[in-house]
Amino acid sequence: MLHALAAGLAQGTLVPFLGPGALRGAHDPGTGQPIPADSESLILAMNQGRPMSQRLMWEFPRAAMDVELKRGRGAVHRFLDTTYGERTWTRAPLHDWLKAIQPHYVVDINRDTQLQDSYLGVPHILVRGIARIGGTDYRFRLDRYDGVTYDSIDQGEVDPELPVLFKPLGSPRPDATYVASDADFVDYITELMGGFAIPPFLKTYRRGRQYVFLGLRLLRDTERMLMGDLIYGAGSPSGWALIPDPTEKERRFCNAKGIEIIEADIPDLLANTTHDPLGEPLPATDDTGC
Repeated sequence: MLHALAAGLAQGTLVPFLGPGALRGAHDPGTGQPIPADSESLILAMNQGRPMSQRLMWEFPRAAMDVELKRGRGAVHRFLDTTYGERTWTRAPLHDWLKAIQPHYVVDINRDTQLQDSYLGVPHILVRGIARIGGTDYRFRLDRYDGVTYDSIDQGEVDPELPVLFKPLGSPRPDATYVASDADFVDYITELMGGFAIPPFLKTYRRGRQYVFLGLRLLRDTERMLMGDLIYGAGSPSGWALIPDPTEKERRFCNAKGIEIIEADIPDLLANTTHDPLGEPLPATDDTGC
């Protein structure tokens, strides 16, 4: 099954949906520190390595809301800018493989730039979520990359032939925008449910698509609501989730969403690809995956 999923991702018949685990293996080249990606590591990084209260440690948006109330929204954004826009990180193996195959459509709920870096020199459309911004009914920002620079575009200027990178929680490039705190998520998910957080061309394109969920645990309500709305209109089945040792809560949620759980992880998938992370073809192998 893993070989079939890898082939579907490489051929573009399946859509990669990236969670925090997609960044596993990326680290600071000087210190060896892993890139903060999941809720706990982000909270610790935001709080100078010190744990916050048990209630706040459960989910990054909750901890970010606490920081926002005490020090302002800018404090959270400065932390994300520093973490993902200024620091240098090595590449995650999954992102090296995605660079080799460059899917036409990728959903990435991380806030880093590794996915965008995988398309350097390759024209594409970048769709990023925004929150709590006046003057617009929409909760997304559109940019077109011409292979060198990004330029903001209107909905009618989208070239459907270009790859689409959808980062609903934002990124620091070309200009920083993030969905981070509880208040951000309330605004963004409300508009996502109402249809104002996804551009019309993407609503059309995503109909009937099937997804492979990589590095995404489905234990927290925020990620479950976000994922459920982002894949609205998916095919049947909706897709496959690589989750080692899934909980009963994850099993029930995936079953309700028409998602099959594969008890494996990203390294298992990469071991079943026909390209190594550097893009070199590998000899054909038997389908011995899960």
